[in-house]
Amino acid sequence: MKLEGKNVVLGIAGGIAVYKICTLVRLLKKNGANVDVIMTKHAAEFVSPLTFETLSGNPVTTDMFDRQRKWEVEHVSLAKKADIFVIAPATANIIGKLANGIADDMLSTTAMATKCPLMVAPAMNTAMLESQSFQENIETLKKRGVLTVDGDKGFLACGDNGSGRLAEPEVLYQEIEKVLMPCQDLVGKKILITSGATIAKIDPVRFLTNYSSGKMGLQLANVAKSRGAEVVFVTGRHTAPLPDHATVIEVETTEQMFNAVKDQVDVDAYIMSAAPCDYKVDVAPKKIKDSKFSLTFEKTVDIAKFVGEIKGDSILVAFSAETDNCLQNARAKLLSKNADFVVLNDVTQLGAGFNHDTNVVTFVYKDKIKEFGLETKKKVAENILDEVSKLL
Repeated sequence: MKLEGKNVVLGIAGGIAVYKICTLVRLLKKNGANVDVIMTKHAAEFVSPLTFETLSGNPVTTDMFDRQRKWEVEHVSLAKKADIFVIAPATANIIGKLANGIADDMLSTTAMATKCPLMVAPAMNTAMLESQSFQENIETLKKRGVLTVDGDKGFLACGDNGSGRLAEPEVLYQEIEKVLMPCQDLVGKKILITSGATIAKIDPVRFLTNYSSGKMGLQLANVAKSRGAEVVFVTGRHTAPLPDHATVIEVETTEQMFNAVKDQVDVDAYIMSAAPCDYKVDVAPKKIKDSKFSLTFEKTVDIAKFVGEIKGDSILVAFSAETDNCLQNARAKLLSKNADFVVLNDVTQLGAGFNHDTNVVTFVYKDKIKEFGLETKKKVAENILDEVSKLL
């Protein structure tokens, strides 16, 4: 069974869509998962906890102070046990609590204590879903890396017809399975990822660089590895951690990054997410102490262009961080680098660009573009590798 040995903690908030979660629990159990259910008191008004105890085979938690249960710090034990924590239906109330750090019942307390992937599936009246307060709260959660599963538009229990329906149980199950059982479509493939920022030295104590944190490269490496790829990770300066289970090559300058990339052979895909310095200067032999001085810049080696010239049948993904004429510049880069597609990133957009955990990107091809909204960098990495997998 696909999910054998996996622990799913399922949080159920109050709403008419609670009845759909019965089917979700059956799907999870059918595929081997262990399911622990936490219900709010309002959720228990719609479907009895006994129903979920029968379907899951485990006691249902509804009260933080249940004295009939074996004593343990319940919210901590469930949080540690979970491989994924799913809240469905996720009401405006529980999403507001999570976004603002409120932990006043078993569900919100356990969700705050968990370190595993957290997934929410909103369900509510259309007006509530479209309200400014809800939209701000859900965007806050997305920026923190919380996964969201939206439902379709349609007829609601309140009589309205619009957004706010809970995603169907089969869709929820598929999204849970994606997290717990990543596809292995990159087994046997070698992927080189550049990441972080390079530096251009000015004198023995100063250098030029940029804001790149390496967060995008880290997510690309982690997702590629989870899908079975052999990963070579060439990184400049970074604040993000280094990936596990990858061949890591640390460099400082653009020339060093170029040499590290050039030395790699038999690469199936190059993903150039680094932000190498485009310019360099003659390095002063001693610390510059003049009150005024000038620097003469010259272009550094173009790593992506070199890869485009020698890649053969390999895939090249270039990145284009722009502030103006974004699409025009990305298309020019696509052609000049001989890339298969370019990941365009308008760094002026809210939540996009360097040092964020989210990004807003557009994939630019020779004959089309594919636009994405605000997403976590992990989701952006998954989208990029989906495209790479199709091209390989």
